[in-house]
Amino acid sequence: MSRSPLDTLLDAALPHVAFDGWSPATFCAAVAETGIDPAICPRGAVDLAVAYHLRGDAAMAKAMAEADMSAMRYSEKVAYAIRLRLDAAEDKEIVRRGTSLFALPNHAAVGAKLIWGTADAIWNALGDTSDDVNWYTKRATLSAVYGSVVLFWLGDDEGGVDDFIDRRIENVMQFEKVRAQVRGSALLKPLTGPLAAMMGAIKAPRRTADPDLPGIWTKGSDT
Repeated sequence: MSRSPLDTLLDAALPHVAFDGWSPATFCAAVAETGIDPAICPRGAVDLAVAYHLRGDAAMAKAMAEADMSAMRYSEKVAYAIRLRLDAAEDKEIVRRGTSLFALPNHAAVGAKLIWGTADAIWNALGDTSDDVNWYTKRATLSAVYGSVVLFWLGDDEGGVDDFIDRRIENVMQFEKVRAQVRGSALLKPLTGPLAAMMGAIKAPRRTADPDLPGIWTKGSDT
């Protein structure tokens, strides 16, 4: 299968990233080596960094589709997906350079969207069918978990990332248990009832909607 011009340009850029980061110098070097029209990346190296991240998401989704996870508990599947995503990254220095790029104020929104996209890819690969507020809470929670895992992984030289992932997932499971207890509490029903009704009006985004929008709000609940 022939590679797209963007993939070719990205492959040419990667050897330069460790030295020059996701910078104009890296982008210009890749363009010079490939002869590809730089117009395919209007934001230059930023678009290449985005393409690298999306390539990792795609590799993770492919690995999950090919894996047998039937014997795993749900929390183990989530942890396994995060490990696969780290494996797809391959080079820590390239990820470190990307983290630095998307930490800049003018690129922070792009970085946050990419992390959200990774969480979305994981839930989709796991077959998530939620279409209400849970669609958002699942992805927001996993985005926070994945972000913290990446930061730990970048500084981990002792192979402790697996334990770190398991602890973060366990924290999430404990939080979900507490949340379920609060929702089921008769004493708190006067407070949680109206809130639940309001949350019921929130719907997951339509896949055909503007991808820059986080979701949709309906005036009434479908339930």
